[in-house]
Amino acid sequence: MSAESTSEPGIPGEAGTTSGAAGSNGPRHRKERGRRKGLLIAAWTAAGIVVLGGTGAGYLYFKLNGNIKSVDIDQALGTDRPTKVDNGSENILVLGSDTRSGSNKKLGGGTDDGSARSDTAMIIHVYEGHKKASVVSIPRDTLVDRPACTDTKGVTHDAASDVMFNSAYSTGGAACAVKTVESISGVRMDHYLEVDFSGFEKLIDELGGVQVTTTKAIKDPDSHLNLKAGTHTLTGEQALGLVRTRHGVGDGSDLGRIQLQQAFIKALVNQVKHIGLFTSGTKLYDLANTATKAVTTDSDLGSLNSLMSFANGLKGISAANMNMVTMPVQYDPSNPNRVIVSEAKAKQVWTALKNDQPIPKTATEGNATGEAAGVVTSS
Repeated sequence: MSAESTSEPGIPGEAGTTSGAAGSNGPRHRKERGRRKGLLIAAWTAAGIVVLGGTGAGYLYFKLNGNIKSVDIDQALGTDRPTKVDNGSENILVLGSDTRSGSNKKLGGGTDDGSARSDTAMIIHVYEGHKKASVVSIPRDTLVDRPACTDTKGVTHDAASDVMFNSAYSTGGAACAVKTVESISGVRMDHYLEVDFSGFEKLIDELGGVQVTTTKAIKDPDSHLNLKAGTHTLTGEQALGLVRTRHGVGDGSDLGRIQLQQAFIKALVNQVKHIGLFTSGTKLYDLANTATKAVTTDSDLGSLNSLMSFANGLKGISAANMNMVTMPVQYDPSNPNRVIVSEAKAKQVWTALKNDQPIPKTATEGNATGEAAGVVTSS
């Protein structure tokens, strides 16, 4: 994945130092507190929310800060955007990119044609107090009216009607993806995060895998996934296969894949709470190095200090306090491989997010589903 711009290096030693303070309880406690200050937690996927570890003294801070890629969404979009709601909540658009360039070609298959699509798209709404969140998945096959947009290189792209949602990213990159999400939802995106195939796989491996239980066997040659029913500790490659599969379980639709993605995210968040990130300085650094290389952010999050501060505000959200839904859709009567927005129910979702309120159950009932609910659970 290539980013349109890269953040400037930060000032070494500005955050996350491990030096002791007067009145501490001794070197061991000072070291532990220093590591805790260096913990970097952020939300992703390919899908989903991924926990990142970081440390920040001197050269290490400088190196990690230089890893982070960012794009200036605000400049590209200008002022013609939904009003930012000042109620203590935040909205983050998280994209999983399916570019086939570089190390992603082997993982994604297909041809490296220089393009990419948003293979996974989720709006994460963090409620005031940062103890709860709602995650709204946007099916990539949704037919939408894509607005005219200007990408971060200053190129303007014309509007288009009845096109797949994931074409927004392939047309104009991150800025056009954000513009399209804001157009269909009326909700302002405060931040943008992106991770690609290769980065996702490496992150899961650095975390030591993720344990899930499958209630049915899942076999999909297209995503290179072959799991029997039972409990598994997924490697990065298997995890990537799980969040990408659409033919191995359910009705073979993107909606079924979304259900698997949402279940995997909850399993990941549950497991992260129990990972011993503080037992090894080397492990902590390796995780932070992988994480900061894997992500692309909006420019407001494009430094280690900003990303750490943002991530620290998310660490109190447990899987039990994450409400996972899919944007209300129905199958397109003229093309069963596409879906269309159920406008009335979708409006309930967007209104709830704007007002920092829970998404009503009535918005999630009677919609098209992928018949893969319950196939994957947390172990």
